[in-house]
Amino acid sequence: MKVPGIRRPSWKRPAGLSGWQRIAVIVGLAVVLLATMSVAATARVSASSGRILAGVTVAGVDVGGMTRDEAVAAVKATTEPKLRRGVFVVGGGKRWPVTPAGLGHGAGVEQAVDAAVAGPELSWFKDFWHRLTNKPVGHSVDVALATDDTKVTRFVKALAPKLAVAPTNASIKLVDGKVVKQKAKDGRVLDVEASTRALAKALRGNARKVKLVTRPVDPKVTNDKLGKTIEINLSTNRLTFYDGLKVRKVYPVATGQPSFPTPQGTWEVVYKRVNPTWTNPAKDGWGADMPASIPPGPGNPLGTRAMSLNASGILIHGTYASYSIGSYASHGCIRMLLSDVEALYPQVPMGTPVLIHR
Repeated sequence: MKVPGIRRPSWKRPAGLSGWQRIAVIVGLAVVLLATMSVAATARVSASSGRILAGVTVAGVDVGGMTRDEAVAAVKATTEPKLRRGVFVVGGGKRWPVTPAGLGHGAGVEQAVDAAVAGPELSWFKDFWHRLTNKPVGHSVDVALATDDTKVTRFVKALAPKLAVAPTNASIKLVDGKVVKQKAKDGRVLDVEASTRALAKALRGNARKVKLVTRPVDPKVTNDKLGKTIEINLSTNRLTFYDGLKVRKVYPVATGQPSFPTPQGTWEVVYKRVNPTWTNPAKDGWGADMPASIPPGPGNPLGTRAMSLNASGILIHGTYASYSIGSYASHGCIRMLLSDVEALYPQVPMGTPVLIHR
């Protein structure tokens, strides 16, 4: 129906894109999108190519995403304090402070980081994928510890003389005119090989103290091997007989007159005689009115037993003049009661020390 005065507008349906044209547009947009994504991905991968893959650790330190220099600094911050840590070497009541670094220990940090930078063996695609997605690879690298056993051994050897203790033999001696008894004591020597092993192990670990290994050194003369000793005290006129360090018997004796004193010092028994013949030692002196010799028996000045010392003319012998025991009555010899000298005689071996003092 037509309305008077109004004109109906006329228009045409625009011509639509054909099917192939629509496909071309979609493909073009996809290409542009892929190109954009490719550029972005390439840029991201390129940016991470100089960095370590995510998930890589060196000596327990996560270095993923770091540059080589950053990783070296991070790992050294962990390893160097361990190399500078104080370790006390103890032995013989003394101690010496050392550090692993001071004894030649070091850490191959840069070599380990280089291995971390190289990463695990991946195909180019997997490497590209991990760098694109930042997905961890789960790869760990250990830091090799560098050691210098020569330095450790040299250090331990230098301590050997400081820890060495010579063994002490059992003895009974005259020291400044006094009898000194000394029990046997073990010595000590440093076991360099075992101590070096112990120290090297401590430096590799986390120990703060390491004890040096020592071995005892036996004395040549122990208490039970000391043997016999005779002590003569001129102040008390007593003869003390020792077996080792133990006193076996104390005997009263007579010693030299003031004009013929018994010589003090350390002597030894060099000759023994049963029923000795007395030979006049001073024909032109105090023995001028005595015979040249007196055979064994009553009246013999040497009694029934005599033991000569390496002090000229001095003997430990018996006497029939028992009344003189306890006094200064001899010409330098040590007189004993017959029963005492006969009991002592078989117990005294040749070479027995005789200590005479006041």
